[in-house]
Amino acid sequence: MKRIGIIGAMELEVEALKKNMIIRRRVERTSMEFLEGTLDGVEVVIVRSGIGKVNAALCTQILCDIFKVTHIINTGVAGSLKNEINIGDIVVSVDALHHDMDVRVFGYQLGEVPQMGRLAFEADEKLIQTAVTSCREVNPDIAVYQGRVVSGDQFISDKQVKQSIIDNFQGFCVEMEGASIAHAAHLNHVPFVIIRAISDKADDSAEMDYPSFEKAAAAHSAALVKHMLQKI
Repeated sequence: MKRIGIIGAMELEVEALKKNMIIRRRVERTSMEFLEGTLDGVEVVIVRSGIGKVNAALCTQILCDIFKVTHIINTGVAGSLKNEINIGDIVVSVDALHHDMDVRVFGYQLGEVPQMGRLAFEADEKLIQTAVTSCREVNPDIAVYQGRVVSGDQFISDKQVKQSIIDNFQGFCVEMEGASIAHAAHLNHVPFVIIRAISDKADDSAEMDYPSFEKAAAAHSAALVKHMLQKI
């Protein structure tokens, strides 16, 4: 039986989904509340992980260990790394990597986690296509892109830092959790996809854009996730 783990970093990113689910059990682990039940008849576990890569990795491992999820969807917001990807658009992950991992002194690529044998963690192809198709159906006025999600424990709001991330990683968007969720899902052999609605441009305007657009961006992501559950 499929059981979908749905992770949002902030309450805003999961509250709409929680309101529509039938909750069977509440479990608290590592100060996170995991809600187990059904959403439109599909078995789900919905959780707010908290912000940052450590929180996201802990959350993913608990979903795998305690709830035995069969798929993981990470929903939320991000900053755009491409001029053509505008505020409100959706990015669906092809893969994800850590932009703040740097052990080049030992011969690894920038962003590569030592001894993993890969630079990036690939999302599940079926989940990617399901997310893209669902987005076009439920958010027809929003552009959807497939590309790399890059993550680090930094809110990117500096043009030079943004440009360095673009040059080094060719990412589509930048945020603070996706790569850790991808990393943990990979180690547990659980298919995943990351869905990000663009809330800002990850530059000097980010601090101004983010509060204005995060609510609408999170709503678009939640609508997409709810729609795609029936297709998984």
